[in-house]
Amino acid sequence: MFCGRLFDFFMEMDIMEAFDELWRGGPRFMQTEESFKLSTDSVLLADFANMKRVQSCLDLGSGAGVLCVLLAAKNQDASITGIEIQPDFAELSQRNLSENGMESRAGIINADLREHRSLVKAESFDLVVSNPPYFAENSGYSAPAPHRASAREEKSCSLSDLCAAAKWALRWGGNFALVHRPERLSEVLCAMTQAGIEPKRLRMVSHSALKAPSLVLVEGKRGGGKGLKIEAQLNLTNADGSDSDEVQKIYKRGAYAPDEKEMKL
Repeated sequence: MFCGRLFDFFMEMDIMEAFDELWRGGPRFMQTEESFKLSTDSVLLADFANMKRVQSCLDLGSGAGVLCVLLAAKNQDASITGIEIQPDFAELSQRNLSENGMESRAGIINADLREHRSLVKAESFDLVVSNPPYFAENSGYSAPAPHRASAREEKSCSLSDLCAAAKWALRWGGNFALVHRPERLSEVLCAMTQAGIEPKRLRMVSHSALKAPSLVLVEGKRGGGKGLKIEAQLNLTNADGSDSDEVQKIYKRGAYAPDEKEMKL
């Protein structure tokens, strides 16, 4: 049944809802004109995160549930848990999971991730992921709408809070993967290291080969040894502005579109 509070939230903003498929026969997400657009960074992080042999995954700050849905589709044997502080986003996350038939093995906790010790059991997850706010609080990158400001600025948690929650949730040897801005990379790496999560894999993302990176994907291992692998840069477009082959593969477009046998999740 459609959640009353979420419906009121949409009506107040005068927004119409719509479910869109990420690719033909793939996951469906409810999006709106104002607030809940499917972001490229979450899709890229879902592709970057290693789900092999993962039985349990935690998404810190799950927002609209995009990562939860994509990772549940990527590994159909894994259980997925999201923690989201904003009630309307938490409800939207759960609805997106239900729309994709994933509610039996994926769920959302509507709570502050800084209270992680009371929310999830210590060392109970193989993988933790996060697409956190990119900007420090009071850095001048806020948004007028409170729900959007919380998604952009570190109002509810800092990088240190995020890494502390990841450390608590991860089993020894488990991985933490996140997406962030390149200009804050040193802060990301320091926060991970201070939390006992050793950075092991890094990949820059750029709009094209001629532009500076705009995103960075990082993976760390709890209790991991020294040694950081820098992967080849991911370019989203070719010189002519068309989607790169790798982006088409990630989004299952063109030559990489699933055939009829591959259409189910």
